[in-house]
Amino acid sequence: MNREDVNLYLVGFMGTGKSTVGWAVAPRIGFRCLDSDQEIERLQGCTVPEIFEREGEGAFRAMEREFIERGHPATRTVVSCGGGLVAQPGMLDELLGRGVVVCLHASLETILERTSRRQNRPLLEAEDRFARIRELYAAREPVYRRAGSLVLTDGRSLPDVVSHVIRVWRREAAEFARGRV
Repeated sequence: MNREDVNLYLVGFMGTGKSTVGWAVAPRIGFRCLDSDQEIERLQGCTVPEIFEREGEGAFRAMEREFIERGHPATRTVVSCGGGLVAQPGMLDELLGRGVVVCLHASLETILERTSRRQNRPLLEAEDRFARIRELYAAREPVYRRAGSLVLTDGRSLPDVVSHVIRVWRREAAEFARGRV
């Protein structure tokens, strides 16, 4: 596999900028971009909150796993992963076996501000949204810390974050491709 073909997986907590960064990175490196949540919504014909309401979180997590295992191209794709996708048992290893994983990070205050803009976050439906963010983040933080290079998105312009992610991808894609020879 050539390094120019190695997929890029953006992971991290909700509100860290995975979708925005993914859509900005993909054209710069000549890849297509897929957002796991949007792809699941397209395939299911309903929104993520509707899936959670009708079928539950477990069913949604199974859909995420299916998307990663069989629902996207193996090369030349940026995949913006849902915030909980990588926290599922075995999913980090699955992603690391398929390409470069970059974890986007933001402060909990920034996450609260960014996620307050839209009401499509079923896991944040709580009386104290900030307490819920702290609780979920604490549970997922260990896997995020193991998920590859960490790129901070707080207080940085989109072009700056995009450039940083591309630099990381180029370096790590070369290492990934060498390991696949």
